[in-house]
Amino acid sequence: MKLVTTPRVSFLRDLADEIAAHYGRGRMIVAIDGPLQSGKTQFADDLAAVLREREHAVFRASMERFHRSRAAQDAYGDDTPARYVGYGFDESALRRVLVEPFRMGGSTAFVTGVIDPARDAWVQPKWITGPSDAILILDGRFVLRKRLAGLWDFTIALDGEPADPADVLAYAERDPRLVASAVVDDSDPEHPRRRLRDVDDNAR
Repeated sequence: MKLVTTPRVSFLRDLADEIAAHYGRGRMIVAIDGPLQSGKTQFADDLAAVLREREHAVFRASMERFHRSRAAQDAYGDDTPARYVGYGFDESALRRVLVEPFRMGGSTAFVTGVIDPARDAWVQPKWITGPSDAILILDGRFVLRKRLAGLWDFTIALDGEPADPADVLAYAERDPRLVASAVVDDSDPEHPRRRLRDVDDNAR
């Protein structure tokens, strides 16, 4: 479906073209990181819509659907920002039911979420399949952390200084803006713009 052209859509079309240039054929995963309440989910939804406009098969997932339950997090100690950064998300489930089967190119079904974060309750897995050529867009906090770095093909960091204590800890460990394929200033959602890293940034 053709989208109405706005400055935001035009920006996302340019970004989609850049992603497609890296994409070629097969399965590709785009990961979007950023501070708390930076608009990651909406940005991912809008990017997915533009990629679908380009007639790509696109699937969406969010780290919110891979939270550990509060009870499961309690096994890792007191409720602190450090515990949340280290153990707030079930990265094993993310790999096992989403990333690894998605990478198998259509021969295996995958799951885009294992928990309802609003109810803090596990959900019955919904296994889905797709064509061998497809793009998965995943948004969430900490997705550009070092231990997940090898999972993604193209990465986007939404610009913004971390304020939440968990974000401050995560950014001290690895600032997603210094490692992302693209850094986007989305503070004005109607007019997003690229933020170019300087040479020093690229060297880190």
